[in-house]
Order: sequence, then C-alpha cells, then structure tokens
Amino acid sequence: MTGFTMIDMVILIAYLGLVLLAGLHFSKKDMKGKEYFKGDGTIPWWVTSVSIFATLLSPISFLSIAGNSYNGTWLLWFAQLGIFIAVPLTIKFFLPIYSRLGIDTAYHYLELRYNDKGLRVLGALMFIIYQIGRMSIIMYLPSMVLAQLTGININLLIIVMGVIAIIYSYSGGLKSVLWTDFIQGIVLISGVVFTLIFLAFSIDGGVGEIVTTLFNEKFLAKNEVIFDPNILNTSVFIIMVGAGINTFSSYISSQDVVQRFTTTTDIKQLKKMTYGNGILSIGTATVLYLLGTSLFVFYNQNPDLLQTAQQDQIFASYIVYQLPIGVSGLVLAAIYAAAQSTLSTGLNSVATSWTLDIQSVITKDMSMEKQTKIAKFISLGVGVVAIVVSIVMANGEIKSAYEWFNSFMGLVLGVLAGIFVLGVFSKNATNIGAYVGFIVSAILVINLKYNHPEVTSWAYSIITIVTSFIVGNIVSYLYIKGKNVSVNKEETIHPKDIA
Repeated sequence: MTGFTMIDMVILIAYLGLVLLAGLHFSKKDMKGKEYFKGDGTIPWWVTSVSIFATLLSPISFLSIAGNSYNGTWLLWFAQLGIFIAVPLTIKFFLPIYSRLGIDTAYHYLELRYNDKGLRVLGALMFIIYQIGRMSIIMYLPSMVLAQLTGININLLIIVMGVIAIIYSYSGGLKSVLWTDFIQGIVLISGVVFTLIFLAFSIDGGVGEIVTTLFNEKFLAKNEVIFDPNILNTSVFIIMVGAGINTFSSYISSQDVVQRFTTTTDIKQLKKMTYGNGILSIGTATVLYLLGTSLFVFYNQNPDLLQTAQQDQIFASYIVYQLPIGVSGLVLAAIYAAAQSTLSTGLNSVATSWTLDIQSVITKDMSMEKQTKIAKFISLGVGVVAIVVSIVMANGEIKSAYEWFNSFMGLVLGVLAGIFVLGVFSKNATNIGAYVGFIVSAILVINLKYNHPEVTSWAYSIITIVTSFIVGNIVSYLYIKGKNVSVNKEETIHPKDIA
C-alpha cells in the first residue's frame, strides 16, 4: 500500500504528453470551414463510435457508477438497458432524415424543419450555456479527486487538463478530437477491465464470491420495485424507459453527439457507429458495476485497507493504494483523460454551434476561412472561461450553486428534444407550435423538479417530450387553420411523396 509514487507521476505526465502529440498528429494544416467542423471524410465509423462513447461517459459518471454499486445495489444498472430504446428510435426515424438533409449542426435541423432561424439560435444558445457549465464541473470534480489522492495541486491539474484539450481542439478541429477521444476511450476501457481482473484475483473466493454476493444482496433490494403502473414513481421499468429517452434525447438534439453523425451521410456508417456506441456503453457500465460489487467484497474482506468512506472516491482510492506501481498511474491517467475527452468534445461542439448556428445569423456570407478563424477563437475563449470558472469552484464556496445551475440548464436543455420529436413525427407542426411546446414543457418540468420532488426524475424526459408534442400539435393546428398556411413535410417522416 504505497499510494501515488514518482513512477506513477511520470507515467501520468507521459500519457498526457502522448495524448497531446496524438491530437497534433491528427490535426491538419490549413483545415477550413466544414472540414474543421465535420472532419475530412477519412474518419472510420469505429473511431466515431468510441468518440460518442467517450463523450457521453464523463468521469463524473465513471466514478459514481462504481461508487453506487459499492454502496448500494444494481438498480441504476437498468438505466443502461435504455440503450435498447434509444438506438432503434434514433436509427429508424432520425438518422435517415439527418443523412438526407446533410445538416451541419443539430440546430440546423430546426431551421430547416420550421423555416425559423430563431429556433436554431435558441437551441444553440441553450446548448452552449449548458456546455460551458458542464465543462467547468467536469474539469473540477476529477481534478479534486486526483488532487486528494496524489497531493498534486488542484489548480495545476485543472489548468493542465484545460490547456491540453484547448491545444488539440484549436489546432485540429473535429478530426483531432475524434482520434484523441478514440485513444482515450480505448485506454479507459482497458484500464477498467484490467482493474476488474486484478481485483477478482485479490478476493478470497475470486469470481465465485463476487457472483454470490451480487445475487444474494447487491443486485436488487427487497424494497426496489420492478414495475409500478404509476410512471411517476421510481421503478426498474421507469428507470430503463426514462434513461432510454434521455439517451435518445442526447442522440437527436445535443450538438456534441449529433456532430459525430454529421461526419458522414452514409446511413450504413451512421447505423454502425450508433450500434457500436450502444454496445460499448452497456458493456463498460456492466464492468463498472461489477467493479463496485467487487470493491464491496474486497473491503469487507480487508477492512483495514479501506482509505476513504466516500463512495465516489472508492474506485480511485483502490487504484492508488492497491494496484501495482505504474499501473495505478496509467489507470488514473485514463480517468483524468476521460474528463479531457469530454472537455475537448465540448470545446469543439460549442465552437461549431456558435459559428454555424449563431455567428452565421450575425455575419452573412462568411468565407470558410472566416468561419474557421471564428471557431478557433471561440474554442480558445470558451476553454479559458471554463478553466477560470473551474478554478473559482475549486477555491470558493459556490460549488452547490454551480451544481444547481448545471442541473437546471440540463433540465431545460432536455426540453429541446421535444421540438425535435415534434418536428420529425408531426406532419403539420409549425414554428409557433414549437415555441409554445418548448415553453409549456419547460415550465411544467421545472415546476415538477422544484415543487413536486415525489415525482421521479426518470419520468421528466417522457413528460417533456409528450407535452411538447401534444401542445405543439394543438397550437400548430389552430395556427394553420387560422392563417391558412401550408407546411413543408420533407424534413419529417411524412415527406410529400408518401404523405
């Protein structure tokens, strides 16, 4: 039980240096316009698939999944099964439309569907504000854990993470981000799998003891409900469905994910990257849950080795104090890198969305050179802002307020998915219907969150999408009837030739 050593430090620094070099290697000089935002068409589907996985799996969830399994049951594992809802819905209804339209951003679809630049700007602004808050928290939390376990200054960790991500995001655009995400995703998966194997061999009774513990006391508690006909109550069923709709919402309306879909218009490639991400997500989550249960068994057998009682630090603590010297440095680097990959994706997606969704409205007929310059400037500026905010969080007393802000914005951002669903599935939805549906569903879900805590949060996405769809259709019908207007159906699942 040696803790974090100089050898681990060297490996951590070497790994971060290699990631930086890889990002610069995959960057391309004189990359302009669409190439900066969408890649150069040479990126294989499996790279993009791992990138989506690395984007959606933040280090916050990475540490908390193992912690939840260690301290509780596998109840939330059923959220991973929601991928079987998210993937088919995305592939069946949205990817064909996105491919046919050749959209530049997620919010470009809103302009095309509703013939309204305001909706495009609204979607982009909501995403950008949310993403800045998310990036700041993602830099702060893993750096805090790593600082406590290694003794490295937290401000230094935040700055290093931010600067490396800024450099290769700024230099190489989406191609560089995708390839570095791929490398870091593979290292992350490898580190997790190795840790689980090493841990299993460290337990008296090995895999058999882990499996026995899992099914005797850790899978589900007696008071945890499989199905409740009232979907406003927590149950395995609503967790699975709600998580599926949450992931589905990210797939169709969050720029950091949709941007991966814009790298190609080949529907076969799009399907492959979506299926690939689904397999990686559920597989890695299952390994992390097994890790948490294994940690529970290990520390029950070896209570004297337990270094922390905080569940979100239990995995990182095991890595530092129980893994062999050198290996702990590499696995910690993988966790740190998970934050970095999410950060670089955030920087590139924000830069893309600002340039193509907002700046294009402010500045007409921008050249590709100007688009690229603006995107690089935004990437640099947003990165610096996120670093500063993260450092303020690390050294001040605004953590809870900022977490509230992030939660609030995430809630409102989720409402965006409602107007995407409205646009795709409704023949007659109008921009007025979309605006009203957005406002009503946002007010409703915010009221539920802060005034009705008894309603499970897993139902929020279902409530917002259904509300937006119903209200949007009613308002659109009344508007069309009153104004006698026609609606273009090419951007729906009801194109003119089959309507």
